[in-house]
Amino acid sequence: MLSDKIEVFDQRNSLSSEKLKQIYKRTLLVVSISQIFGGAGLAAGITVGALLAQQMMGTDAFSGLPAALFTIGSAAAAFIVGRLSQRYGRRTGLTIGFLAGGLGALGVVIAAITNSILLLFVSLFIYGAGTATNLQARYAGTDLAHENQRATAISIILVSTTVGAFAGPNLVGVMGDFAISIGVPALAGPFILSGTAFIIAGLIIFLMLRPDPFLFVKMMEASLSEQVFEGSLTKSNQYNNKRGIAIGAAVMILTQLVMIAIMTMTPVHMKHHGHGLSEIGLVIGVHIGSMYLPSLVTGVLVDKIGRTAMVIASGITLLLAGVIAAIAPGDSMFFLIIALSLLGLGWNFGLISGTTILVDSTQSSTRAKTQGTIDVLIALAGATGGAMSGMIVAYSSYAALSFAGGVLALLLIPVVVNYRGTLRQKINQR
Repeated sequence: MLSDKIEVFDQRNSLSSEKLKQIYKRTLLVVSISQIFGGAGLAAGITVGALLAQQMMGTDAFSGLPAALFTIGSAAAAFIVGRLSQRYGRRTGLTIGFLAGGLGALGVVIAAITNSILLLFVSLFIYGAGTATNLQARYAGTDLAHENQRATAISIILVSTTVGAFAGPNLVGVMGDFAISIGVPALAGPFILSGTAFIIAGLIIFLMLRPDPFLFVKMMEASLSEQVFEGSLTKSNQYNNKRGIAIGAAVMILTQLVMIAIMTMTPVHMKHHGHGLSEIGLVIGVHIGSMYLPSLVTGVLVDKIGRTAMVIASGITLLLAGVIAAIAPGDSMFFLIIALSLLGLGWNFGLISGTTILVDSTQSSTRAKTQGTIDVLIALAGATGGAMSGMIVAYSSYAALSFAGGVLALLLIPVVVNYRGTLRQKINQR
């Protein structure tokens, strides 16, 4: 890390605008490549986690534990990766996070070979670090981005994650056959892929993310005048900064809560109405595609027409998703696909616009650790949504859950109106 700081220090006063753009583009490229592997590592393991737990324990009763362990491990890792990134830079934080996820995945493989339930649970918890690091990586692209490029940078990284996320599940069968050929249980095969992919992602970050974008910005802000970088805030601006953080967090937490709640119970709802695994897989696959594939367009829209407009679009889209899911006949694939597509799209709008608001509202002195803390809350919101959704459906119905989720999403509109008021105050104070 010292070499990174020296490199930044030597260049800080001689960097041309063109050189800065080159470093920014290089950062996006390196993080995007790592995210292709990171996405594969995440998706391959999650695809069979519940099935492996079911096979090893011989019961369905605890097959939901892998998802819970992923989430808890992800929340813990988000906090740690954020702190490491704040102190030592993105390169250190993301590298350690990916390597931890890789070791967790390989631990799952060893647990399957030795039939150790305890090792399985511990390894799944550690494997959650890969999930957290995948999400944290979206911030790295924004460190050197201009204010009107931040959402686009986030989008590029999310699309790269999608490539791996689609490839991972499609290699499950191949990795299962490979596992059998080397004497490993078939369901542990995807975790071999996960471990390898996470470790490769970590090595790419460690070897190629130079100079570290976050350390670069910290050094520049510390050494250059506040006329170039906003190194000094008035008390009023500090208050507005905190409001912006709270609003960005609220947008991401609400969209995550609503999306996870409805998505989690959709397969159960479909199964109760006679749909097979292939049909359920199609609906969820379209949903995942809708979560990530629109990212490039979403990023441009957030940068061009504004954060406020896209948060409002998120609330309206999620409302439509909830209403359509609530009123759709249970045996209608057409309407379920529309509902889950809108659900993914609304989440996409909310995540990118909320992340951008958060980046806009933070400075390098606290940015990375704040981002890590917010991602902890996002992970916990997802866990809460998943847990509550089952209880709501059990005591009411899938329609009630979907409608309630859609209405809850409308809270995004007053939240973002508050953000617009914050922006106006900032402009008047300048």
